[in-house]
Amino acid sequence: MKLTIKYFSDELERLRYIDGKSDWIDLRSAENVKLSAGEFHLVPLGIAMQLPKGYEAHVVPRSSTFKNFGIIQTNSCGIIDETYCGDGDQWFMPVYALRDTEIHINDRICQFRIFEHQPAIEFEEADHLEGQDRGGFGSTGTN
Repeated sequence: MKLTIKYFSDELERLRYIDGKSDWIDLRSAENVKLSAGEFHLVPLGIAMQLPKGYEAHVVPRSSTFKNFGIIQTNSCGIIDETYCGDGDQWFMPVYALRDTEIHINDRICQFRIFEHQPAIEFEEADHLEGQDRGGFGSTGTN
């Protein structure tokens, strides 16, 4: 599958798989950002992309993002659908700083992969479900 991508900066490293370790692709900050604890910022990722019809991108933090930068992604998971594909539709990561931090151009702060849209679903009501009860929310692994 080929995706058409626009880069907003010549300084930004081009997208690629990292050492074949995962099918998630790292995204990098397109600007230097200095944040104080408690600050919010939309970190530009320096790309816009045309996704195929019927697909969406899921953008999430890397496992090391909080450890390295002390930031969390405010929407937990960003969903970018194929209609966000215009020339100026740059991708961003909304972040909240829990400590003073600096992010530099080309720091890997998040990752994405694409998924097919969920199929159309019809809901059928029932008074009872046939599956075995697992004990309710938070019960996995308890006796």
